[in-house]
This record gives sequence, C-alpha cells and structure tokens, in this order.
Amino acid sequence: MNIVAVTQARVSSTRLPNKVLIKIKGQTLLNLHVNRIKKSKRINSIIVATTNNNEDDIIKQETDKLNVTCFRGESDDVLDRYYMAVKKNPPDYIVRLTSDCPLIDAELIDSVIKKTIDSRVDYCSNTLIESFPDGQDIEVFTFQALKKSWEQSILKSDREHVTPFIKKNSNFYNKKKFKVVNFHSNNIKYHRVRMTVDEKEDLMVIKSLVNKLGTENNWKTYSELYLNNYSINKINSHIIRNEGYFKSLKKDI
Repeated sequence: MNIVAVTQARVSSTRLPNKVLIKIKGQTLLNLHVNRIKKSKRINSIIVATTNNNEDDIIKQETDKLNVTCFRGESDDVLDRYYMAVKKNPPDYIVRLTSDCPLIDAELIDSVIKKTIDSRVDYCSNTLIESFPDGQDIEVFTFQALKKSWEQSILKSDREHVTPFIKKNSNFYNKKKFKVVNFHSNNIKYHRVRMTVDEKEDLMVIKSLVNKLGTENNWKTYSELYLNNYSINKINSHIIRNEGYFKSLKKDI
C-alpha cells in the first residue's frame, strides 16, 4: 500500500513571514517538521508542496538538504497543488499536513492512518471534532477523494484549504458523496493546547516547549507541559483556531 505525506510550505505567510525557516536548536521549523514525519512507520514518502513563486526557491533548497521531494505549484489553489503533486503516481492514501506544525507526532500520524484503513472510509482526521492540540492536525484521504474534490470544488475557501469540500459533502454533514470518520482523543482537554505557528506568540511557545523538552518528545508530553504551565499557555491561548480558514470564507461571498 502506497501512502504519501504531503505537507504544504511557503515563506510568504502574512502573519509571520518566513516562519518555516526560523531556527530552533539549530533546525528550521520545516526541518524539524519533516524529520518528525520521517519517524512514521506507515508513510512511504514525503512531498513538500510549495509554490512556483521565486521567493519559495529557498523551500526547494531546504527539501534538497532534507532529501525529500519538493513539488511546486499554484500559490492560492492549494487543492490543485496537492492533486498535481501526486497525480503522476497516485498513492492509495494521502496524509495532509502543514509545515507550521513543527512538533507533529509520527505515532499519532500512524494511528490516524490505521483508523482510515481499518474504517474503509474516504477520509479520516482528528479535526472533524477538535479533541487534539492545534498543531497536531492530521488528515488522511484516498486519492480518489482528492481527485473528486479537485474536479468539483468551486469555492475559493475549498481550494485554498484542500479538504473542506470532502467534509461538507460527507456523512458528517448528512451528505453521501464521501464517507468520513473522526479520530478522537481520550481527553477533550487537549483541544486547548496550541502548538502550531501562525503568530510570533506561537513561536515563543514552541521555543519554550523545545527548550524544556527537546525535539524528540511525543505530542502528549508537550501538551501536558503546556496545560500545566501558565507562563507558557498564557502566551498564545488568545489566538483563534483555524483563523486562516475563516478569512478564506469571506472570499466566497
């Protein structure tokens, strides 16, 4: 079975430019992110999907150092970028990740993959019902689901964020086009943890977590430190989850 992780990366973030190239403990956030994905036992290959913009040439340079594939495509149509990245050699499943999640957990990735395969669904994620930290977002879907979404998605928000079309047209919303399932955490408290990097405050949190626990720990260990340390969680707990998607919805009007 061929399972490919595709993670999107670019330097032109509006809220925190060049964030994936910022270094912590001598590693760029992109480097840390990819190296943690590499620990997955189920992923066969990794593709970093960036844009055709000249400013993202440096992303290609980083992926060469990391010995992973770099695909370059549309800047705003991220759905097209994902589809074109895997079109030539269609995998059975795609794992969608984002490079602003430097502490992504490979064991958690493998658990979501297993759930997807065992459930025989088109799509599975730990985000349909938020019970995991922001920064541990994992989506797994079939190539056929991606292809159908690429062919039929029209809204800008659907194309900028890859998977909304699948979710909105699934049994989760009483629709029949796609069969989906959620991967749950055993403790809802973890949805309060924020270990993604969108703002400068988020970067401060990641640095704090890494300075105290290093770069090799699991998601739950980082989460417990975050939840039990007010000096850390107060830094970014005010930031809205999925703010980028909410902004995209305004473009649909």
